Amino acid sequence: MSADENPLSKREQEILTLVARGLTNQEIAKELVISHNTVKVHLRNIFAKLEVVSRTEATVKAAQSGWIDLAGIEEQTDDEAAPAALPPALPPLARWQRVYFFLAASLVLLALLAPNLLTRLEAQAPENDLSDAGRAEIGAVTRVATNRWNSLAALPFARSRLALVALDDVLYAIGGEDADGPASDVDVYDPETNGWLPRTALPMPVANVQAAAVDDQIFIPGGTTADGTTNAGLQVYDATSDSWQAGAMMPAPRAGYALAALDDTLYLFGGWDGTAYSDSVWEYDPAGDVWMQRSPLPRAIGFAGAAAFDDRILVAGGFDGVSEYADCSLYYPEDDRWETCAPMILPRGGLGLAVDGTSVYAIGGGWQRAMGFNERYDTLTNTWSSIPSPVPGQWLNPGIASRGSQVYAVGGWSGGYLDFNEAFQSTFRAFLPLGTRGQPGEAGGQ
Repeated sequence: MSADENPLSKREQEILTLVARGLTNQEIAKELVISHNTVKVHLRNIFAKLEVVSRTEATVKAAQSGWIDLAGIEEQTDDEAAPAALPPALPPLARWQRVYFFLAASLVLLALLAPNLLTRLEAQAPENDLSDAGRAEIGAVTRVATNRWNSLAALPFARSRLALVALDDVLYAIGGEDADGPASDVDVYDPETNGWLPRTALPMPVANVQAAAVDDQIFIPGGTTADGTTNAGLQVYDATSDSWQAGAMMPAPRAGYALAALDDTLYLFGGWDGTAYSDSVWEYDPAGDVWMQRSPLPRAIGFAGAAAFDDRILVAGGFDGVSEYADCSLYYPEDDRWETCAPMILPRGGLGLAVDGTSVYAIGGGWQRAMGFNERYDTLTNTWSSIPSPVPGQWLNPGIASRGSQVYAVGGWSGGYLDFNEAFQSTFRAFLPLGTRGQPGEAGGQ
């Protein structure tokens, strides 16, 4: 970009220039006579606009583009004359020399502090959207300790592009892809024992799937099969009998779709049809075992997230083979209509959504860029805010589900297949003392 395309406001440029000088948030706040929280908000907006995840990256990118002036960050020289015994002072560096020196020093510092950081932050493009096999592996991921995330018992084996769904107080991790291709494994995680147990495997191994539960059944539409084709079948699991059966075929093959259940009905959004990304929306009635066409998505998309709350379904993010999107749309099944909601902070493809109370959590993503944080959507205010991430940079296609006040994120891809099992404490509940009528109270907070 040229200087004419500078996305930063004057205040954001001032703050980033002070960051380049090495000032802390508190020092910046004092310098500009603003609050510490205001500085944090500006920095978050700067990171989003520049599509970076750190202060150093933001400074480097802005300096390279000429959006901030580094001429004032060098140390001031003393006005006193140098002693005669000293050699003559070197001529001052030109502005381009100062910028070059600063950038070189920053890159050296990054390399020393984290040798694999720059490599990991660059999203690796696959040879084909339906598999991670074409992505360059860059070694084991080091989990980042963050507030409200807890690391739990790892998946029995690392995989991405899997389905995760909560049913009867346990979590089912179904299918997905590992180094050998699509998997048929069904593993059940019990939060009470923090352990995994196997269940009857899928009749057909599939990846690029999501799952939805209605009553005691779990539904797995379509997906990518072992021979690389996109499937139109519906695999239905009965938790009571631990058995699988076939449901009605979809109108066409689909993989990499978004899926949500509302009022005992399934809704499937977009996805890959075997030749292109689709804008189709289908409704599935488990009682009648029937698929029905509904109003299409605003754009053809795959690898988006979907989650139901109240009388609507939120569909966010996605990838269309060329670009990631920050789109946010609300679908109302009763009226078969769409509304637009506030876009996410960053474009995200390969994410998952989960609901707790009035919040929708967007976890993972980063098809083309690094993700330094996850996001939370407030359904009451129509706003997005950032929440931390235990996986640095890219976190593609994890399985996401909520249970109680926990949002679970399992597996995925980040320079390699992950066996992570992470739980985010989405809300806190505190029990209050007995009231005057002898009734306990309960308070909840985000």
